[in-house]
Amino acid sequence: MALTVAGSDSGGGAGVQADLKTMEALGVFGTSALTSVTAQNTQGVDAIEDVSTDVVAAQIGSVAGDFDVGAAKTGMLSSAAIIETVADRLAGYDFPLVVDPVMVAQSGDRLLAEDAERTLREELLPKATLVTPNLAEAEVLTGTDVTDEAEMRSVAERIAERGPEAVLVTGGHLRGDKLVDVLYAAGETKTFRKRRVDTPNTHGSGCTLSAAVAAGLAGGADLQTAVERAEALLDRAVRYGLDVGEGAGPVHHMAGLRNDAARADALGEVREVLRALRDRDAGVLVPEVGLNVAVTTPYAVDTGEVAAVEGRVHRTADGLVPAGPPWLGASSHVARLLLAARHYDPSIAAAANVRLDDAVAGVVDERLDAVAVDRTAEPDTDPTEEREGGTMAWTVERAMADRETVPDAIYDHGAVGKEAMCRLFAESPVELQERLLRIDDGLGDES
Repeated sequence: MALTVAGSDSGGGAGVQADLKTMEALGVFGTSALTSVTAQNTQGVDAIEDVSTDVVAAQIGSVAGDFDVGAAKTGMLSSAAIIETVADRLAGYDFPLVVDPVMVAQSGDRLLAEDAERTLREELLPKATLVTPNLAEAEVLTGTDVTDEAEMRSVAERIAERGPEAVLVTGGHLRGDKLVDVLYAAGETKTFRKRRVDTPNTHGSGCTLSAAVAAGLAGGADLQTAVERAEALLDRAVRYGLDVGEGAGPVHHMAGLRNDAARADALGEVREVLRALRDRDAGVLVPEVGLNVAVTTPYAVDTGEVAAVEGRVHRTADGLVPAGPPWLGASSHVARLLLAARHYDPSIAAAANVRLDDAVAGVVDERLDAVAVDRTAEPDTDPTEEREGGTMAWTVERAMADRETVPDAIYDHGAVGKEAMCRLFAESPVELQERLLRIDDGLGDES
């Protein structure tokens, strides 16, 4: 079990609401002690009222006196009196404590008075197992500007000198294609890098990260493992942030849980597309390297969460024969193409590769929204492989030049050592099946 001591967000995206959702997503029972009540939504905060220190203390005592709390976290502690109360009350327990030092709003406004900042530094930080400041908060805590990764490492060490066992500085506001977070613990530094997502829907990201670490610690994980799992949960939650309300929406706390629940469905959908191709005996679509069908789970972040045919499908005298069963992680090529397309449009859910010759290209151009890519123009230097998805990402990037929507098909006539290929994309496995059979029909009409 885990305890969150934080403010309430009536909009549900941050604060205690976000903490409890995150803990539940990680399989940990969440309890809470409210420090403040806010009236807020995706556009801003309309009102705040602090809970009395006696009631804050009573909530902590009531929870810890009955439940087997494995770890706690703090969030919004809006006054020196509340910070001191929380620090004193939590000092009586030996479970790990994660402190999210909510000091600076996303707008850059300071949320704590000077005396409250001093109390946070002197009373609460020394009791923390982990402190999770963002860049602005790290700057306030150290009085130092932070503009790059080296300075993040430096301020993490300096904050650790104030007493916490470890410090995780989150670098979401640094410029660049990657998000960088720096963990300093036991005299060593570990850096986490994630792809930056172009989205306004990041409300509650700091709350979610600290709550996820607390949940991991409560579940028995060591600190580094808890941080690694929290980073992975937040990466997925941001990639699939919720576009709700008129302002900046929240991250999707339950994306991972819902993704796991959909794995069996993805496997079944691959089988259905294969059945349709085998019933049609659509061997004319199979390239030399074999055909594959990939269906993504709804919130996938890597190829291990994409269902496809192990060993691909091949054309034999007995018709279409899959080399193995559908499996999650079975595809590299088509799965990476699918994930690259989802970078531009997360509604794309299925993909397949088919043979390409002039006849196929003609049918695809006539019946689908298709884009031709010149693979001979593909760079063979390190930058291509450094991008997430490698050469498959380059193919999709090239096709998306001057486009706002992912095409139905991307094809190329090959290059040295690369077979000519057509790749199909669709928003559902049913739509992918229809496109595959439409091409097969078109080739039959021409023959």
